[in-house]
Amino acid sequence: MSKKKTPQTREDVLDLAIEDIRSKFGEGAIMRLGESYKAAVEVIPTGILPLDVALGIGGLPKGRIVEIFGPEGSGKTTVALHAIAEAQKAGGVAAFIDAEHALDPRLAANLGVDIQSLYIAQPDSGEQALYVLDTLVRSSAVDIVVVDSVAALTPQAEIDGKMIGESQVGLQARLMSYALRRLTSAISKSNCVVVFINQLRAKISTGYSPMGPQETTTGGRALKFYSSVRIEVRRGKSIMKGEEHQGHELWMKVVKNKQSPPFKTGHASLMYGKGIPKGMSIVDMAIDYNILKRKGSWLSYKGETLAQGKDSVAQYIEEHPELMQEIVTEVLAATSSDLALGLSEPPSVELEEGEEAPTLSIEEGILELDDEEEK
Repeated sequence: MSKKKTPQTREDVLDLAIEDIRSKFGEGAIMRLGESYKAAVEVIPTGILPLDVALGIGGLPKGRIVEIFGPEGSGKTTVALHAIAEAQKAGGVAAFIDAEHALDPRLAANLGVDIQSLYIAQPDSGEQALYVLDTLVRSSAVDIVVVDSVAALTPQAEIDGKMIGESQVGLQARLMSYALRRLTSAISKSNCVVVFINQLRAKISTGYSPMGPQETTTGGRALKFYSSVRIEVRRGKSIMKGEEHQGHELWMKVVKNKQSPPFKTGHASLMYGKGIPKGMSIVDMAIDYNILKRKGSWLSYKGETLAQGKDSVAQYIEEHPELMQEIVTEVLAATSSDLALGLSEPPSVELEEGEEAPTLSIEEGILELDDEEEK
């Protein structure tokens, strides 16, 4: 009968420990970082270039939880739908868990979402919504799932009226905490992006300093903890054409980011019924980084004159997808290095506490920036 080998060195002891772990939990349970580390994080672009730049990696990280939060009507769902559209364009499978029962298919289609291939669930309770999410993630066959919204994930006990008063306090938070503990590992293994849309609520006499934040997100603290990326979305004043409201300025701030330095901001225009014009955002950033050259009102790229005025150039590059992608690639390359185009730092607008976001006005078809920014 052979005797078990007696470890002689620390390395032998470690090898036996690793062998034991792998025999119980599989080969991928433990490994050297150099063997498993991916130099480039896989992402799904949001399709909103200022946000992709603010994220630092070009989009939403795969295999991670992302929270998009902000006041009602700020544009949270629009941002998520743009990300779904980008995932579908790359051949990915997308699902939308509509806990609010409020998704407008026409708006989704206008934003570029292929509604024929988009999977949608409209659950009756928070438990049902999270079961659908868990099942989709564990299938490893879905690339992005959006949950809209955390505030609408009502526990079944609350729906049935079985819990009232004090017994109901924290019920949704406990539901979220339990679900996220189960989901985190499965999301990482499936390489799926899970986006939770969340709303802001006013804090009610919590004992916090009156000088601290007066707003918080719904669903407890678990989502804040488990999210790799948290994006705050705020609206500026309206974009007007005469007396008509055409849209509003959208301000985005990455308040948590485990993949890149946080607290970067970006802004774009949200046009009602149309979403966020991709071409205009690209043109604005390409001008900022001197990728598009200005000569009077004309804009050129690599010595070739494109068109007169930003609106015309935006329309031109949207009609030429290969050119648009080339410019986007250059912008992302420029923002990845402080020295890329001789800039000490990327142009960015940081919002101070209490500062209002700028507003846009439309004059003769040209957008001009006027001086005016957790439960």
